[in-house]
Amino acid sequence: MRLLIINPNTTAGITALLERHARQVASPPMEVYGATARFGAPYIACEASYAVAAHATLDAWAAALTDPMPVPDAVLIGCFGDPGLLALRDVSPIPVTGLAEASFLEASAFGRFAIVTGGARWKPMLERLAHALGFSDRLAGICTVAPTGAQLAQDPAAARVLLGNACQDAIRAFNAQAIIVGGAGLAGVAADLQGEVDVPLIDSVLAGTRCAVTRAGQRSQGSGRFDFTWQNLSPALMALGCPFTQNPDPALRPRSPPLSHNRASDL
Repeated sequence: MRLLIINPNTTAGITALLERHARQVASPPMEVYGATARFGAPYIACEASYAVAAHATLDAWAAALTDPMPVPDAVLIGCFGDPGLLALRDVSPIPVTGLAEASFLEASAFGRFAIVTGGARWKPMLERLAHALGFSDRLAGICTVAPTGAQLAQDPAAARVLLGNACQDAIRAFNAQAIIVGGAGLAGVAADLQGEVDVPLIDSVLAGTRCAVTRAGQRSQGSGRFDFTWQNLSPALMALGCPFTQNPDPALRPRSPPLSHNRASDL
């Protein structure tokens, strides 16, 4: 069994961190290996970088399929925000899990949960994701600290204080029964803080790995291909696009360009 972890940002160090912590859960014979986004941002902390990361996730998956090694049995999107989750799940023939989705599932077993993460811009993005995945009623609230996840990872001691205080704030403000410490770069922080917090802390990387391992080998509804021909994307993604001549849905075939009113040849 093989678990592919896709890091949707371009920082190889985060990929290595994800692999190291995932192996705490995915013990042999499950093989864990990572893929780093081939383009995009070094960290994801805004709407624009999130949008590009979704594309990078699809591209990394397509590139992984060209590897001579066997196809993975499960895919984990290694970003707390799950960029590209629904798109990849729609086409992948193997199960796809995201850090946030898996954390929501795990935390909701305790009741209403809160999220603690880095980067203020993540708050509305995570609220939208929770709504899209059907967890709005379980999400009690979100506490963000000013530094991004990447900045927190650069100063673990200061991060520990900031995030510990944020967890306590989340309990007081939201009466949360569990707290997700969300972020690929924050892997391991929940375990460090658990002794100071009275409710369960969920490590998003470990939760994601547990969920992905459970789903490994299950059948997915995805075909493994896209329903149309891409234009000007990576060769790996282009290879997974079906020519329109093979597409049974006429609605997805290219339409004739609209008439322009300044060309006599249109008439």
